[in-house]
Amino acid sequence: MKKRILILFPFLFLFISIHAQKPQKLSSNQIYEKIQKLNFLGSALYIAAHPDDENTRLISYLANHEKARTGYLSLTRGDGGQNLIGPEIRELLGLIRTEELLAARRIDGGEQFFTRANDFGYSKNPKETLEFWEKDKVLSDVVWAIRTFKPDVIINRFNHRTPGTTHGHHTTSAMLSVAAFDLANDATKYPNQLKYTETWQPKRLFFNTSSWFYNNQKDFEKATKGKLTSFDVGVYYPLKGLSNNEIAALASSQHLCQGFGRLTTRGTQFEYLEFLKGDKPKDTKDIFSGINTTWNRIKGGGEIGAILYDVEKNFDFSNPSKHLPALLNAYDKIQLLEDAHWREIKLKQIKEIIEAAAGLYLEVSATNSSTTPNGEVTLKVEALNRSDITTFFDSYRIKENRVAIVRSPEKQLENNVRVNITDKIQLKNKPYSDPYWLQEKGTLGMYTVKNQLLIGKPESDRPLQVEFNLNIWEHNISFTKNVVYRYSRSDVGEIYEPFEVLPEVTTKLSNKVLIFSDNSPQKVAVLVRAGTKNVRGFVSLEVPANWTIFPNQIPFSIAQKGDNVTVDFMVTPPVNQSEGILKSIATIDGKIYNKELIEINYNHIPKQSVLLNSEAKVVRLNIQKNGNYIGYITGAGDEIPESLRQIGYTVIPIDPNEINEENLHKFDAIVLGVRAYNTVDALKFKQKFLLDYVEKGGNMIVQYNTAGRGGIDVGAPFKLHISRDRVTDETAKVSLLAKNHSLLNFPNKIEASDFDGWVQERGLYFPDEWSKQFTPILSMHDKDEPARNGSLLVAKHGKGHYIYTGLSFFRELPAGVSGAYKLFANMLSIGKENIQKQTEIKE
Repeated sequence: MKKRILILFPFLFLFISIHAQKPQKLSSNQIYEKIQKLNFLGSALYIAAHPDDENTRLISYLANHEKARTGYLSLTRGDGGQNLIGPEIRELLGLIRTEELLAARRIDGGEQFFTRANDFGYSKNPKETLEFWEKDKVLSDVVWAIRTFKPDVIINRFNHRTPGTTHGHHTTSAMLSVAAFDLANDATKYPNQLKYTETWQPKRLFFNTSSWFYNNQKDFEKATKGKLTSFDVGVYYPLKGLSNNEIAALASSQHLCQGFGRLTTRGTQFEYLEFLKGDKPKDTKDIFSGINTTWNRIKGGGEIGAILYDVEKNFDFSNPSKHLPALLNAYDKIQLLEDAHWREIKLKQIKEIIEAAAGLYLEVSATNSSTTPNGEVTLKVEALNRSDITTFFDSYRIKENRVAIVRSPEKQLENNVRVNITDKIQLKNKPYSDPYWLQEKGTLGMYTVKNQLLIGKPESDRPLQVEFNLNIWEHNISFTKNVVYRYSRSDVGEIYEPFEVLPEVTTKLSNKVLIFSDNSPQKVAVLVRAGTKNVRGFVSLEVPANWTIFPNQIPFSIAQKGDNVTVDFMVTPPVNQSEGILKSIATIDGKIYNKELIEINYNHIPKQSVLLNSEAKVVRLNIQKNGNYIGYITGAGDEIPESLRQIGYTVIPIDPNEINEENLHKFDAIVLGVRAYNTVDALKFKQKFLLDYVEKGGNMIVQYNTAGRGGIDVGAPFKLHISRDRVTDETAKVSLLAKNHSLLNFPNKIEASDFDGWVQERGLYFPDEWSKQFTPILSMHDKDEPARNGSLLVAKHGKGHYIYTGLSFFRELPAGVSGAYKLFANMLSIGKENIQKQTEIKE
């Protein structure tokens, strides 16, 4: 039992370290597994469309059982989905999902890649998808991934032959993969890529199929007879103390913003691959069958293999440093390989093994979390050798733009004697370190990335790196480390964060959308944050035509880095309805700063610093409302409460656990946030109080909830079946079914033009069946589809009203869509017509 615990602990500690964002420290078991991987020269690339599409069971199996270099190419970063853990949507959500994918790969052993495709939202078929994606660019990115990763095997998550049966992005990912399989080896296709890489022909292409893609097991067996490779991915790894399925579940559970946290599973489980193209494997249980995956695969590899196979066979778990002479000998020989692709991969792998086997700890931390492009940085350099092998710390090289700053400590690293060095460097015009794909304006369907060498990378390269040059047992070897920021908190302990290069000053407007319900001036606050000490300048606002501001500019002065001040402007809208962009600009010594710093900090991913344009949408909106006191039950996280406050509502959060028969009736309306019934367990016990509130005259609005195959109960007083129907075309024609209903007339007149300017989609998860008590208000549909009439339904229940809507208000209100505000105000005002009439009579 004691021996079993020693095996388990290092792997569990790895997971804890990942969550704490600390550097990886390998145990003997992990070093041995790295050596096994070093001795396997085969690779597989898994291709799908989004974060969470990947089959972590298969990726983990290939990386940990087969020991193959395994990559996942996600065509998008998942920007168009929903967020269960916070308010971030669009590009900020894409950044979170990028980091969650990287967290998953750190667990299952894979590598992560992307194309420039932007997840613009749900798409019903590839034709629609490719209207937004630039097909040739995305296809070129898939070809680039194949040419640079050089997989022996490609595996598609989805079926390229069944367009229209699943998300259009899904099928498109498979179609582009099938096309790229042959194009990657054609030198006439995307020849500019060949300045940096070579053509490549993968050996075989598979579809990761199962009975899920067919009507039943019988149809599955009929369609795939004689075409399948299958294997048990439920294998157990004694060195980890975990099964492959347990690792896969831990990896999948990193997708927290999508609600993918799940239980681990164990036991036999088969995966099926349908052969599509290339050289069909003879062994149906081995996708690498017939492919040479030994060191003999490459010229000069046999001699290296003889050394490293012996290390693997005779590995000393109690003293890995015993193998350093052999590992260093192999390292020297790998440097001489003619095959540049495998040379680069294997040098990276063996250096990691040598570092761990020698017990080396090499780290460079900055004394602050960020600096400016021309700032001074104080670095703390730490070097430690925890083995008896003779090691000299010859020099370290700070990579600063194209200039290398070299220091030469020339110290011997004695066993377990730490060397600490404090250094200061002055940066020169260092670029900002925010995500590379967000630095230029893209389109709805594509990110703009012009540097070919950046395409596909999951993240921007870290802005500051240090290369440690060591001499270990008379072998020169270097290790490159990113500069990090390391500190401690008494309630957490040691914390690691990425080190960033950020502007001298950033600004932030108080709201991303500013609604003016009349032509009265409003105070607009601008927060000014210092990225360095002693910052002085002026802040100004740039407004659309016919809008005015006072004053024209406001001076600011901030002494401490990281401190901020708030300045207030008065903004006056025009008399008539209008909208545009309000920009915040800081000026220091004639230099303009127009960026907002957004920091994203969740425990399961590294802290992210994003620079976006400091601007807000301003809307002069002629809007009427009735009823002011709104209760809001938060669902999966949205910004609707703040949007409602923008037009004058008092919005009070409701804790579902505290709902009782007395405390709801003070509200003029109660709104349930998106996916509330999916995410708030307490609602199932509180529904009787909510319906009692409605029956006694209250107004209850339920926003969309997702419906799986088992459906979802949204607490309606009458029959209401939520389907997966949706209208993805945000420009789809909207017909007004109930033109005389108060929802379309009070207190605002709703017309078809109020649906102009909607973003991403009309709505999702519409009901497809409802009782006669419900009145459908609107009708809409995507191209070549029947009318969908369930986007907005209202039913009288007692003296009050129950409203269910699948319209995407959670996107439209934060985007400042005028018509969406008017319609939402009508929903909140339903049932108040008589009250207003009585008030008018009294007046």
